Amino acid sequence: MNRSALKKYAPQARLDFIEAVTLRARRLGLDPTSPVSVEQTGDVLLIGGQPFQASVAKQRAELGRRIQQQGFAAVVEALAYTWFNRLVAIRFMELKGYLSHGYRVLSHPQGQQPEILDHVQHLDLPGLDKAEVIRLKTAGNQDEALYREILLAQCHELHRNMPFLFEALDDATELLLPDNLLRTDSLIARLVGDIEECDWQEVEVIGWLYQFYISDKKDEVIGKVVKSEDIPAATQLFTPNWIVQYLVQNSLGRLWVTANPGSNLKEKMPYYIEPAEQTPEVQAQLDALIRVRMDEDGGTINPESLTVLDPACGSGHILVEAYNLLRAIYEERGYRLREIPRLILQKNLYGLDIDDRAAQLAGFALLMKARGDDRRLFDDENNPPNLNVTAIQDSGDLPDEEIAETIMGAAIRIDGGEVFHSDQLFGDNQLGAQHSSGLTARDLRQLIQLFAHGKTFGSLISVPEVLKTKFGSIVNLLINVRSHGDDLSRSYANQVLEQYARPASLLALKYDAVVANPPYMGAKFFEEPLKKFLLKYYPTSSSDIYPAFVERGLELSRKTSFVAIVALQNWLFSSGMSGLRGKLINGSCLEQLVQIGFNSFPSLNSKFAIAAAFIISPSFREDWVSRFVNLNDASESADKEEIFFARKSSGAYSDISQSEFKNMPDCVIAYELSPRLRGLLMSFDRLGEVSKPRRGLATGDNPSFIRAWYEVAASKICFGIESRAAAIESGKKWFPYNMGGDLRKWYGNNRFIVNWENDGFEIRNLRAEGGRLKSRPQNMEYYFLPSLTWKEIGIDFCARVCAQGAISDQTSDFLVTDKDFQFPLLGFINSSLSSYLMSALNPTLHFNVGTLSMLPISRALNDFELSKYVRAVVEHAKEDWDEGEISSDYQAPPLVVYGRDSSRLGEVWLNYQKYSISRIGKIKDGEEAINKRVCALYDVEGEVSCEANGKSTGIYVAEKIDHAIQLLSYSIGCMMGRYSLDETGLIYAQGGGVGFDPSLYDKFPADVDGIVPVTDEPWFEDDTVERVREFVKVVWGAETLVENMEWLADSLGRKAGESADEAIRRYLSTSFYKDHLQTYKKRPIYWLFSSGKQKAFECLVYLHRYNEGTLSRMRMEYVVPLQSRMQARIDKLTDDIDSATSSAQQKALQKRKDKLTKQLEELRRFDENLRPYADQRITLDLDDGVKVNYGKFGNLLAEVKTITGGKED
Repeated sequence: MNRSALKKYAPQARLDFIEAVTLRARRLGLDPTSPVSVEQTGDVLLIGGQPFQASVAKQRAELGRRIQQQGFAAVVEALAYTWFNRLVAIRFMELKGYLSHGYRVLSHPQGQQPEILDHVQHLDLPGLDKAEVIRLKTAGNQDEALYREILLAQCHELHRNMPFLFEALDDATELLLPDNLLRTDSLIARLVGDIEECDWQEVEVIGWLYQFYISDKKDEVIGKVVKSEDIPAATQLFTPNWIVQYLVQNSLGRLWVTANPGSNLKEKMPYYIEPAEQTPEVQAQLDALIRVRMDEDGGTINPESLTVLDPACGSGHILVEAYNLLRAIYEERGYRLREIPRLILQKNLYGLDIDDRAAQLAGFALLMKARGDDRRLFDDENNPPNLNVTAIQDSGDLPDEEIAETIMGAAIRIDGGEVFHSDQLFGDNQLGAQHSSGLTARDLRQLIQLFAHGKTFGSLISVPEVLKTKFGSIVNLLINVRSHGDDLSRSYANQVLEQYARPASLLALKYDAVVANPPYMGAKFFEEPLKKFLLKYYPTSSSDIYPAFVERGLELSRKTSFVAIVALQNWLFSSGMSGLRGKLINGSCLEQLVQIGFNSFPSLNSKFAIAAAFIISPSFREDWVSRFVNLNDASESADKEEIFFARKSSGAYSDISQSEFKNMPDCVIAYELSPRLRGLLMSFDRLGEVSKPRRGLATGDNPSFIRAWYEVAASKICFGIESRAAAIESGKKWFPYNMGGDLRKWYGNNRFIVNWENDGFEIRNLRAEGGRLKSRPQNMEYYFLPSLTWKEIGIDFCARVCAQGAISDQTSDFLVTDKDFQFPLLGFINSSLSSYLMSALNPTLHFNVGTLSMLPISRALNDFELSKYVRAVVEHAKEDWDEGEISSDYQAPPLVVYGRDSSRLGEVWLNYQKYSISRIGKIKDGEEAINKRVCALYDVEGEVSCEANGKSTGIYVAEKIDHAIQLLSYSIGCMMGRYSLDETGLIYAQGGGVGFDPSLYDKFPADVDGIVPVTDEPWFEDDTVERVREFVKVVWGAETLVENMEWLADSLGRKAGESADEAIRRYLSTSFYKDHLQTYKKRPIYWLFSSGKQKAFECLVYLHRYNEGTLSRMRMEYVVPLQSRMQARIDKLTDDIDSATSSAQQKALQKRKDKLTKQLEELRRFDENLRPYADQRITLDLDDGVKVNYGKFGNLLAEVKTITGGKED
């Protein structure tokens, strides 16, 4: 199956169907925003002047009422989906040859118009007027009208066997069947043409189309509070077939082979895993339990008594696989193949969902499986196949009291032999009026009200025991009224029977196997009704929807059943689900679990939908041994099905007594740990009890309160403050802020600052409309204290030391400990032992405070040797971090710092490269020493690897080009006055040029105005390349200037034939600014003003020296003079062309002239654009940050969209 083609087709098909249905609805005058005139004349209904049959009026009125209740867009989307499903169903059936007449309805074997049009005279379809069909066919120009009639008649015929998908005659939905269905670009043509016929071979295609059809809708609603009607889209996820087979074979299949030890079914179950070996006592309990189930059927399990429920069935993938296995079971018992399909559909399979369209597709998929086994399945008009698949409905907006009283009144009248009319009501005591069955209207109301939030709660709804006892009587009463009541009572009885009694009957049963891929949606996305419901009925599982489905699955199961679930793996270790783990461990048996991990759902391509598939028995047994299969230790992109078979064939299982998890922290199911390592978690104090990991500040508005430290005036930043009180006393506005960042271990990522002026007054008082506090200033008593901090999400856990004076963000958790214990503790949490424990406790990309709090802490860690190793590694990491120019402690590039012993840049670089490699080696050796020391202190040598992964520190040996780029950046910084060759470190970073002192730049004078031209020719005295040459000369001397410029040009990547100056100029003109943006994370301090693509004029302006006169000076000192110089150069080239002696010379000169002419035109436009901005004398408030300030200059600046329009870092 070509899933790429399906993925490409279905999302666009959704848009196309919605558009086509919208156009049809507007043509019918159904869009409230585009009203049209409607009048009836005889048998003709004129809508906007277009004639329709008068019979359309009733259907149109029904659609109008629905639109009024639900909204135009919602109805259009629903009916677009319905017609998509219908056409997909017909397409599948025509290719399978399942249509009664045998003709293709949507296509033709030879690629012509639909085959059925060639055989209209032979058609016998419900409601199809043969005479009218022949008339339309012979008219020659009525093929569209003819095809519409035939297609609707085909849908009417399919209604008999699939009423859930194809409505009855004259249903209102047929009005919105789109127009122009025979065009070459029609909806049908694209459905036929975009998906190859070979892709329709398996009914699984239905599920994939369902997933891809709503994928755009999923993207629209994901990541925000999800409305009830959007839950299907937000949570829909098509389960890979191998996982479905695993679930079905190890639940339903397990039950069968346990009850039938001689069965050959295992040979047909490739994903079946033998259960773990149990003690004789436990095995005896198992034998007794299965005997109970067998005795219920007279000594051996009857296939017809087996029941399988998928409580969130989606498009029916699980039910289809259950069908396959049930067919094998029936065949093993000797049933004839022809009788098996009906039995399976009617007796074995049950499905529920909150999405009507998904339930339609599930029912269709099952019928197609059955039709494949019984070609006469649809032949008996009086005995259509029965399905137990239904969509749960909402009843919240219904007049439940009126409905209940009307039905009950009718039932009582019918019971008494009188003809009942709905206007014969009973007065004030109607709810108490009792039917002969003992039922009252209150019982009917209770049934209806049970589904007040049916579309939100779905299968989590539990039928009260008192209602279960009356259920048979309620169903009989409803059937009686539906048959013998008047129009209104019959309509109400049918509605209650189909929409509420039917799903309630499924929710009231107990099943042999409950198999599901339940919806995943965290509590922060819940609307209030769902939040309250889960807290009330599933308090231990209220952090997500899927854990509640695990509990509900157990409630829906017999004692002898199996519950098979694939869900996010975080229930194994999440602190928010410790209650669920405790309930499962102490009240049921975890039979087996396959931890799939990364790449669980390849079509989703997500590192966060990381799943586990598991089987639970509702019956608890002491000393139960669970079986685990770990696929998560394979590579992230590995094919997990292949890994599963590899593990199975080698018997790579972990069998562990379930009782061991009772004593683990929060009952974490850390099965990968050896008994020795599990012992650590149970015998030592936990980190949370010694130095509790904590969540940091949530500002509520990061763009307003967080900056990179180099964006604002340095005088407003306070580094190294010791307490909140001292921060207030400092009067400063900005303070260091730990906030995620790149991979960095031991030290670094000190890039951000936060507005904590006046003890964070603005943040602590940030409120949303209505007064709700938007920020979350938590753990404030620990602000500014020395700490250890780490990024909450990442591939590798990387903690680093943070000196006093900083606040941590919620994305960068932290802990505070005793001064003497800080380095040993850092060594422990960064050790391979800690990493191994965390991967077992929480094998995800999240390193949350709950997981770290569980780590075992030994006071033996307060060890001199360990502390010595850690301090050394931290010093190396700090030195490496401070060599980067975004460090607030940056002094100068390594080539400058280490260049004092040689005047040749090549030698300096080689010497530093050796030093850098040596430093990396020392860090790696130090990490291995830390790992070994930690393992020795915990007495677990040999349990985990002590080898250091040099790639997980974020510390690397820079390439030659990186050093060349940094050197050029530093030289520009010296030109700007940010740095000075007279003194290392930051020299000037205030605002508006205020306080700038030229006397601090003696060796290499800073630029007079902080405007440095970057042009493709040396037009100005302060030309950047000339100043780079001057910089290299000052630092390394005149004697080696040529050699050093050559090295610099070669390192940047010189083109053939380029001089050193040309190579450096090309880099500065084309690449420097991109590299600058990358270094400074889209918050540049040198701003590139650019005339445009021709690069007639470009210059860098230092953010901190910009003032209200900068643009005027730029214009008068650079832009205006350059125009005259360019014109003079063009004039000279004109003369040169006239005097050229060869055509080649003329051509070269003309090319140069043409370029300059274009540049001059661009420069003049730039000047026109620059002048009004210069006249405005724009000022900057550096506290607003680069993103805001950069946007004040229109298109004068380069990369405006990158800097002002991108996502926040």
